[in-house]
Amino acid sequence: MATITVYLKRGDVDAATRAFQMAKVAHSQGHQTSLFMSDDGVYWADKNRSLDEKTGTNDTASEFLPYLVENEVPIYV
Repeated sequence: MATITVYLKRGDVDAATRAFQMAKVAHSQGHQTSLFMSDDGVYWADKNRSLDEKTGTNDTASEFLPYLVENEVPIYV
């Protein structure tokens, strides 16, 4: 399997939700996965931030980020 790092540097809900989704998909397929947040992406590391804001396709970060935390996917800020 591959080693995959997903990089999030934008703070908008669409970019963050896609990054969390890609990291979840990669990890669930058995790849060694990590998530790296920088610039405005670090605002998603705030545990008080709502994960329920919808993207243009009605996805939410709450569908993907909890999986990464529960499965101890490394998240670097």
